[in-house]
Amino acid sequence: MSRVLIIDDEENLRKLIARVISLEGYTVQQAATMKEGLQVMEREPINVVVSDVKLPDGNGIELTAMLKKQYPAVEVIVLTAYGTIQDGVTAIKNGAFDYLTKGDHQEKIIPLLSKASEKALLQQKVQHLEARLQDRFGFGHILGQSKRIQESIALARKVAPTDTTILLLGETGTGKEIFSQAIHYESDRKAKPFVAVNCSAFPKDLLESELFGHAEGAFTGATKAKKGYLEEAQEGTLFLDEIGEMPIDLQAKLLRVLETGEFYRVGESKARRVNVRFIAATNRNPEKESEAGNFRKDLFYRLSVFSIPLPPLRERREDIQALAEYFVRQFSQKTKKPVAAMSPAFLQALRVHPWKGNIRELKNVVERCVILNDLNVLEADMLPYDFNAYDSTGLEEGVWTLAAAEKKHIRQVLAFARGNKTQAAKLLGIGLTTLYQKIKDYALQADAPEARQ
Repeated sequence: MSRVLIIDDEENLRKLIARVISLEGYTVQQAATMKEGLQVMEREPINVVVSDVKLPDGNGIELTAMLKKQYPAVEVIVLTAYGTIQDGVTAIKNGAFDYLTKGDHQEKIIPLLSKASEKALLQQKVQHLEARLQDRFGFGHILGQSKRIQESIALARKVAPTDTTILLLGETGTGKEIFSQAIHYESDRKAKPFVAVNCSAFPKDLLESELFGHAEGAFTGATKAKKGYLEEAQEGTLFLDEIGEMPIDLQAKLLRVLETGEFYRVGESKARRVNVRFIAATNRNPEKESEAGNFRKDLFYRLSVFSIPLPPLRERREDIQALAEYFVRQFSQKTKKPVAAMSPAFLQALRVHPWKGNIRELKNVVERCVILNDLNVLEADMLPYDFNAYDSTGLEEGVWTLAAAEKKHIRQVLAFARGNKTQAAKLLGIGLTTLYQKIKDYALQADAPEARQ
């Protein structure tokens, strides 16, 4: 049940209203002045405020505007002894749920309070969901403390609250869609749709239909009219990934939308209007592509009002461990295979790898290693066969030795035997005593599962 605050300097009337409301199951707080009411709001989770217009230290209509600005999910019912049309209009403009005249309030207050409470609770749920979305998709979700990625985040934060068109530049796998989502969920459009379109995923004719929609009978198979991604993103954000792959003639139609907000569905002659914020991304150099005639210069200039470069992973190597730890937690939970740690050799291998596929490649590599993991520790030998794990630059001393190869082999056999040393010794073709000695020499005891004879 909702929590209600009554603000009225007439003590008897205030207590009477509080009594009536509390009998309906509401939790009621009381205040005699505007100052006291604001103090209650600071310390109590209030859903609905019932306030008199004339207060000793202020005006209930002005208080309504203050409360709606500071607590948007709270509903306000204004109560006065001398109701006027002008006061009612001003109260509603300031955000009041409704306006009651004293004397009429006794029969109307409970039904009105019920409706206001329902709306307030719904708004709180929406706010909670929006907060969860922001936690999941906002800038706080982007990992990395390197200077390069922090510069990109700072630029994105500055432009997010605006409606400015954005162009994200970076190699494949650098997180362009994650950035576009963060920009959307930290903008005023966050309650509206976020629609992502990969322009390279559709052939030319299909991309136009998917983007702009089509009329019934526009082409073979168009049995009914269909909205395009533009209309699906109405009042929200449209993310056009791999914009450099869009056919040149379709680029001209997109430019018209960017400049006028108008477009035509395929097969229609009537223009439609749309209100959408555009974020585009490409892994190509758009200036070189425009010089080569593959990308319209006017579209490039229109899209690049605000460009944000995203650094490749090889230029932010200090972030690799944090990203790897995040993916380890994610895939450990997903696969139900706990991982206690990543070995120093494993982390060093990640640090020296060129990462041509950037974060996406790192994610895939970590997922593979978690699946292969049987000893709760990720080791360098779990990395893919063609992985550049043994680059001689900066690796641990001894990684090329015969002892290192033997240690790796014994660890793999122990994992295959699920820690059964007797079985592992037979597979290795050595005596059990010899195996125990090698486990001790190579400090494998802590890595291996519980010993079984």
